[in-house]
Amino acid sequence: MNPTETLQLRVRSITWEADGILSYELRAEPPLKELPVFDAGAHIDLHLPNGLIRSYSLLNRSDERHRYVIGVNKDPQSRGGSRYLHETLRPGDILTVSAPRNNFPLEEGAPLSVFIAGGIGITPIFGMIQRLRTLGRPWRLHYAARTRKQAAFIDALQAMDGRDGAEVHVAYDREAGGKMLDIPAIAADLPGNAHIYCCGPVPMLDAFEAATQALPPARVHREYFAAREAAATEGGFVVELARSKRSLEVPSGKTILDCLLSDGIEPPYSCQEGVCGTCEVRVLDGVPDHRDLVLSEAERATNQRMMICCSGAKSRKLVLDL
Repeated sequence: MNPTETLQLRVRSITWEADGILSYELRAEPPLKELPVFDAGAHIDLHLPNGLIRSYSLLNRSDERHRYVIGVNKDPQSRGGSRYLHETLRPGDILTVSAPRNNFPLEEGAPLSVFIAGGIGITPIFGMIQRLRTLGRPWRLHYAARTRKQAAFIDALQAMDGRDGAEVHVAYDREAGGKMLDIPAIAADLPGNAHIYCCGPVPMLDAFEAATQALPPARVHREYFAAREAAATEGGFVVELARSKRSLEVPSGKTILDCLLSDGIEPPYSCQEGVCGTCEVRVLDGVPDHRDLVLSEAERATNQRMMICCSGAKSRKLVLDL
């Protein structure tokens, strides 16, 4: 399936998973019989009727072809995405959905997978855990939530503890006697050749980055749900579109994506924060000012790709494959 193509999926059910967290089961409409395949850690983009596009991780088993399941936290700072899903969307509604994309893949052959999840960051990791259970591979989970009532999928996860090489450790930092996860200790205790994953709020991921900086990059995996720095809106450079044979001046106060949309050009995009990877574009010339949380440092250094929703330019001109 072409990445720019979309599916029409029906909301089959909505389930309460924890305080403020609902899961949504999406199913194909005839004549579509099977959904596009996905790997554990993948996400889909929902094109909401209110005009917003939002990315959500798939948490169901990756060998299922009849449905996609996502988990959504009702964010108090919602710009309209999670609020719409919680307050307006109902079973039976039809949603426009992108094909799955994966910026957070699971290394299935690792001798041990160690997961650190905070809050709604459990969603992609829950899907990874299900995949490892299918493969019969060992895993270890460190799951942080404010309270037990706010910990999604906690009953299912704790039922797996101690079975088939699984370990589940939970920390409730807002309950009496609760404590924060000791991320440096978790990283220091990582067995040789094990892979470590983290998904959660920005402070957790910052601590994770610091604790794992000495580990081989190939064994360290993380996914952000929110931007760590502001988008590049300094402007003052030109974007040349190689395929469209057009040039745009990017002024102060606007991103590259803003300018493209204002000029009637609609590339794929979703989060507008540089965390989902939907707006990735090839760079043919020039030096980007990378502000995303998708590309690795090595990938950034090549200056061959960029996220146009948040990244700008360090050179006077960028030539993009658009």
